[in-house]
Amino acid sequence: MADPALVEVLRGDLVESVHRGAVAVFDAHGKAVLQLGDIDRPVFPRSAVKVMQALPLIETGAADRYGLNGEELALACASHLGEPGHVATAISILQKAGCGEQALECGVHWPTSQEATIGLARSGAKPSQLHNNCSGKHSGFLTVCQHCNIDHRGYATAGHPFQEMVRGVMEQVTQATHGDANRGTDGCSIPTYAIPLKNLALGFAKLATGQGLDNGRAEAASRLIQACTANPFFVAGTRQADTMLMELGAGRIFTKGGAEGVHCAAIPELGVGIALKCDDGAGRAAEIAMTAVLAKLFSGDEALSAALSELAHRKLSNWRGLQVASLRPSQALA
Repeated sequence: MADPALVEVLRGDLVESVHRGAVAVFDAHGKAVLQLGDIDRPVFPRSAVKVMQALPLIETGAADRYGLNGEELALACASHLGEPGHVATAISILQKAGCGEQALECGVHWPTSQEATIGLARSGAKPSQLHNNCSGKHSGFLTVCQHCNIDHRGYATAGHPFQEMVRGVMEQVTQATHGDANRGTDGCSIPTYAIPLKNLALGFAKLATGQGLDNGRAEAASRLIQACTANPFFVAGTRQADTMLMELGAGRIFTKGGAEGVHCAAIPELGVGIALKCDDGAGRAAEIAMTAVLAKLFSGDEALSAALSELAHRKLSNWRGLQVASLRPSQALA
């Protein structure tokens, strides 16, 4: 099955490029609300499922034992830019759990934020694992290990007791097998499992509604989603798509992007989950497609739908500040 064009790139009035992909919108009972393209093809969700991976942080009691606040819970679900607020919050999580930066296994890179990188370089400091966009998630992992008396060494490795805990959670929430045959390694060194888009959408619908989850897991999902939607900066960062979408939704929309053009969402009031994948791995296209899907789903709220539709049209400027191109949803999403 050939996936349809989801996003068009225009230069002037002509379409210069298209981004193809697939979209799945399901409710918690497994009923399709919207489907485009091949939603049965397995994809690696990458960072889009961090909220699922954070469920043990709540379920085990670790978050309450160490007194994690809403900003810290949001960072545990984040792909952040390494801005000062992100780094300080990661440090806070680790200190509460009695760990140091050296216990992290996510690796070192400069902040994703250009401003934060410039600021760090000007100060004469070097980047650390705290600047890694996954440091919040990994800090949450360490917190669970500390609480459950699990030796944290090697916690990012497949087969480690903590990763087995996460794998079990993911299988239950998505109803998809997470095994050796469909396992890869994510950019931050933890296992990632390729599953169909429809299962990702189903999983996010369960997180949105609590249906199909036991009471403890449903409560954990609700708490994490509320923390993220109340503190979107800590999920992404300044001017990031997830930050803007959750700010615009004002508690009604949870979204989380992943590498290689994956984007997922949970919409509690509509009782649906969304999962999409752009075939070429373009994050810019996934953001536009997600925004357009949200505009369609919220068509009953004219003001919100209009604001989302406007956000789904992006202008591109050159280094002189001249508008030279634009992005828009394709007819399939219009």
